[in-house]
Amino acid sequence: MGAEDNVAQLIDLLQVTPTDPVPGTRESVFYLGRSQYKPDGRVFGGQVLAQCVMAAGQTVDPARHIHSLHGYFLRPGDVSEPITFGVEVLRDGGSFSARRVHAYQRDEPILSLICSFQVEQDGMEHGDEFPADVPAPEDCPEINELLADVDIPFMRDWLRKRPFEVRPVEPPIYFDPDPQARAQERMWIRASAAFPDDPLLNAAALAYASDFNLLAPVLRRQGLTWMTPGLRMASLDHAMWWHRPVAIGEWMLYSETSPSARGGRGLGLGRIFSQSGQLLATVAQEGMVRIKPEA
Repeated sequence: MGAEDNVAQLIDLLQVTPTDPVPGTRESVFYLGRSQYKPDGRVFGGQVLAQCVMAAGQTVDPARHIHSLHGYFLRPGDVSEPITFGVEVLRDGGSFSARRVHAYQRDEPILSLICSFQVEQDGMEHGDEFPADVPAPEDCPEINELLADVDIPFMRDWLRKRPFEVRPVEPPIYFDPDPQARAQERMWIRASAAFPDDPLLNAAALAYASDFNLLAPVLRRQGLTWMTPGLRMASLDHAMWWHRPVAIGEWMLYSETSPSARGGRGLGLGRIFSQSGQLLATVAQEGMVRIKPEA
């Protein structure tokens, strides 16, 4: 399967279609989306976020673009089951539209979020500066190259099918801890093939990518790896702000940090920049991060 096929599958994955209501719920509009294969059988959080964006966007004037979402992951999703998205129209004002979306499997919510859309307007403008001393994407190895010799079929298969090209700046921590124990991880990302211009689809695809490794800085700071025995991780909530229109087919720098970890939880913060230096989006996620003692 080539890069074009991977991106085509992402575009198809993000499409949601009208469906019947979930019994006993309060939303007025419902859509159905499919689930993407994942080796551990759990739905990728970024997928559900992106599909919620698409579902909410179907109920909003196309001239209004999403600028924020705040959501909670309530239950793990099952990749063998489709997902129903219920959209509640909260408000349509002069400039802003607010929607609440619940993602359901087996008639139970797995994600609850609220999001807001706005008419494009002029106003004050500033943004964080692009991080210093970051190598160009062409000078960073692609993640599949770094893991080419890894003899774990499900990991290679998952990365090979990923619809984004990912080029880490720091060495990955799949197997070896960060020798500097830094609470920072940066990577260049872009769609691995041509992507349509549709603003809603690009915003949703960025929501999908925003869930890439956002808790990795927690592991780095603690001297852990993704393969640490007994490691248990799960996303608890996710917030995202779109500051400018995005083009998924162009290189973006995802700069991630972790300001805190405590009580079995870790916080990840992310800033997504265009290659030209503009701040495109800001992301925050808290997750459960625990080490289960060996028996």
